[in-house]
Amino acid sequence: MDAELKEILWRQFGAAIDMLEDSIRVCPKSFWDKKNCWYSIYHTIFWIDYYSSVEPDTFYPPEPFTLSEFDPKGILPDRIYSKEELLNYLEFSRKKVFFLIDGLTEETAKDRFITKNKNYNIVEMILYNMRHVQHHVGQLNLLLRQNVDVAGKWVSETDKRY
Repeated sequence: MDAELKEILWRQFGAAIDMLEDSIRVCPKSFWDKKNCWYSIYHTIFWIDYYSSVEPDTFYPPEPFTLSEFDPKGILPDRIYSKEELLNYLEFSRKKVFFLIDGLTEETAKDRFITKNKNYNIVEMILYNMRHVQHHVGQLNLLLRQNVDVAGKWVSETDKRY
């Protein structure tokens, strides 16, 4: 796959992840435990991880996280995850995205991400995943601004590499 296109995909997806990280970091303790804060962050990171999987049928998140996001009843995790736990999970997922994009070839870019509800090629899944992240970053920043008058900053492109 074209090296420049892979670089563009990473810089932009990485920027969306950087924005999520910044929003997590500016979130005060007084707001963290609100369901629409910590859970929205967890939800976003869980799906970054899942949507970056080359074999979604065998996906399982790292401990202490579970497959609660797949529960059709919308059951929450059994506890509130700490900021540190979610920042660590975000870093794990960021690396997963980086290496997924970095490893793309003409052949692997045509591979399919297939589940009961989705059937996308890998590049489209990367774009879908990035849009999902940015959606929740905007939502989180709105909640932060409305409730505690802080918000994460805009990131034009990431400079992180692995």
